[in-house]
Amino acid sequence: MGNSSVTIYQVAQAAGVSISTVSLALNHPDRVSSATRDRIIGIAGELGYRPGATASERAKRRTGRIAVLAPFSSYETYRTRLIGILETFGPDDVEVVVLDSPSAAEASSPLLETLPVRGDVDGLLIMGVPLGEQGADRLRRWGPPTVLVDSVHPAFSTVAFNDEHAGYLIAAHLRDHGHERLGYLHEPQRSTDYVSPGQLRRRGFIRALGGDAHAVEELTLPHNTFDAARALAAEVASRSDRPTAVVAHHDVLAAGFLAGLRDAGLRAPADIAVAGFDDGPLAEALDLTTIRQHFADSGRRAAELLRSLIQSENQTASNTLLTPELIIRKTT
Repeated sequence: MGNSSVTIYQVAQAAGVSISTVSLALNHPDRVSSATRDRIIGIAGELGYRPGATASERAKRRTGRIAVLAPFSSYETYRTRLIGILETFGPDDVEVVVLDSPSAAEASSPLLETLPVRGDVDGLLIMGVPLGEQGADRLRRWGPPTVLVDSVHPAFSTVAFNDEHAGYLIAAHLRDHGHERLGYLHEPQRSTDYVSPGQLRRRGFIRALGGDAHAVEELTLPHNTFDAARALAAEVASRSDRPTAVVAHHDVLAAGFLAGLRDAGLRAPADIAVAGFDDGPLAEALDLTTIRQHFADSGRRAAELLRSLIQSENQTASNTLLTPELIIRKTT
């Protein structure tokens, strides 16, 4: 619990820094060295400094604004989730502030630790970015009501997709059609500090294939793009020991792989079965077997959960696990 009598001046004096440095550490943490930031955060916590308002005070001066942080530039799916969020908050005349984040897979240090303490929003949605302990502690102490999407932390309410079960469903379908060895086409993951959706899907693949980890080959792309998947397909097509089925991390990569197979004179599923994840219009146009994810609905669910937390913060953290749906089409 914060102490309203402790001032920013006292925090600065105890930390041996200026008031502006304390403000930067709280509101623009990326502009302060990690050592200085950690010292200020630690001292502020010890003193019980509370830069934000209490729940009752926030209720009296709502901003009518929420923030949504996600890797929007990296993945189309988060833009689709945003539609569900906008649809939910639109009738309430709530302004949605969009904050772009790097892809966790591309980052060497993916855990979100240095997010600012925003006093100008009523709530925060964090999508597709794993939350580190320092970042979680900052939010618990000073942050607005927060909901996580596609990541999990025990202190916060979450909306997540059952990726392991999705991997199991698609691999079991391929197994039932005689495939004993599959390739998993995905972007590289630079850090092992978190468990990614791809890792969870791979667990599902292995479970469906009898627990044999060697039955799943990693087909790692240099970039998360259609062209990279197309180029890799040419290399896979030339191999005598190629997998008989390939599952792509998302449908755009599956489309690129299909194009590369076509370039090499191969067909799906006659030569290699191909499947993806997401099930947007592209998958339907390509007649692609895929896992359907209801992205706009997951955005709406997360927004509704956040709205409930804003209205009444004293709620126990809840976890919503969304069920995947296998869509079988001609490519398998």
